[in-house]
Amino acid sequence: MMAARRASKSKVSRREKQSPTQKKSSARSEAPAARTARAERILAELHRLYPDADCALRHDSALHLLVATILSAQCTDDRVNKVTPALFERYRTAADLADARPAELEDLIRSTGFYRNKARNLIGAGKVIREKFDGKVPDTMEDLLEVPGVARKTANVILGTWYKKNVGVVVDTHIGRLAHRLGLTWRSRDDKDAVRIEQDLMEVFPQSEWTFLGHALIWHGRKVCSARKPACDQCSLSELCPSAFKFKPAASKKAALPTAKRRSR
Repeated sequence: MMAARRASKSKVSRREKQSPTQKKSSARSEAPAARTARAERILAELHRLYPDADCALRHDSALHLLVATILSAQCTDDRVNKVTPALFERYRTAADLADARPAELEDLIRSTGFYRNKARNLIGAGKVIREKFDGKVPDTMEDLLEVPGVARKTANVILGTWYKKNVGVVVDTHIGRLAHRLGLTWRSRDDKDAVRIEQDLMEVFPQSEWTFLGHALIWHGRKVCSARKPACDQCSLSELCPSAFKFKPAASKKAALPTAKRRSR
């Protein structure tokens, strides 16, 4: 009897201490039809929660959205929105950016971080758009990827938000985190594996919803399902989420370090 209790207790303990690999295996084991049905319910709830979900970066042209998205790397949208009014006033066209003086541009965007690299990309983007695309931000994935500072994530933002083309799904830190917690990715290594996360999301959600899905997941990640302390008790997606109420914040590094021995006097 005691042996049976210990075995049962051991099973519970293993479930409670489930590793990320085991969680990934659980996501992979869900039947495709069941996952698609669950995704449909998640999408419907996101529409109910965030019917007006849109890009938080302020812009009034494809060029301004491109600039703001490049600046948003490793920076908050709020900070970018504080920087861009003066920036857009000074650089109205791709030609203006192409002819920008690096030091002047760097000063304007300094607070967004990595400002030297970002300034170099913005000037390079201005030159390519002016010389190769007649001053107009291109509207295809292939052409956008030729613009300095633009990778697939930025291209998806431009295509979906400005040109209303659902070519792919934006995958930022919020979307990567929620895709894993909601069990909507089964091939990715972790929540930073943007390529596989995008492929999985594109497979499980209809193409017409890809742009909305990205915006809505970002909003939900900011408002409810935060990185450190998700509010599962306030989340209407919790019954559809395999990670609900299971999140345990990682122990701080200080707590993990052994207590230093006192010096002998």
